[in-house]
Amino acid sequence: MDFDELRQILELIREHELTEFELEREDLKLRVKKAGAPLMAPPLMPAMPPALPAPTVVSTPAAAAGREAAAPAATEETDIELAIVKSPIVGTFYRSPDPTAPSFVEVGDSVKKSQVLCIIEAMKLMNEIDSEFDGEIVKVYVENGQPVQYGERLFAIRRK
Repeated sequence: MDFDELRQILELIREHELTEFELEREDLKLRVKKAGAPLMAPPLMPAMPPALPAPTVVSTPAAAAGREAAAPAATEETDIELAIVKSPIVGTFYRSPDPTAPSFVEVGDSVKKSQVLCIIEAMKLMNEIDSEFDGEIVKVYVENGQPVQYGERLFAIRRK
C-alpha cells in the first residue's frame, strides 16, 4: 500500500463519518478506529475531523413532564441516571453478528465499558458499536434490521 492509497482510504473514512474501518490484504492489515479524543493524522496529511461526541447522559425524574404522576413506589427513585448510546453513523442496525446468533445484549443485561452492543452496517462495512459505560441495559430503541440515522438513540444504559 502506498501513501496515495492510504490518503484515499482516510478521505473515504472522513467523508462517510465512519467510526471504524478495517482492511485486510495478503501482506497488510489496517484498522482505523475513532476513540474519545480526536485522531492524530500522520505528518503531511490533512487532520482528521474531531471524534464523534460521547453518548449523552440524561437525568430523568420518575415523574417526567407531560406524563401522569408516577406511582408512590416509583417516586422513591427520583433520579435515575441513564446514558443514551446514539448512532455515530447512518446505516442498518443489527443486534447480533448474524441472523442465527443471539443478540449482543438484551434488556436487563449488565455491560462493561468497550463491550459490543450492536453492529451498524454502512456501505457494506460492519461497524461495532461499543458501550462507553459500565451498567445495565434498560431500553433498546431500535428494532433489528432497521435503518438508523446519525445521532439516533440506540440504547439506554443505567450507569453503575
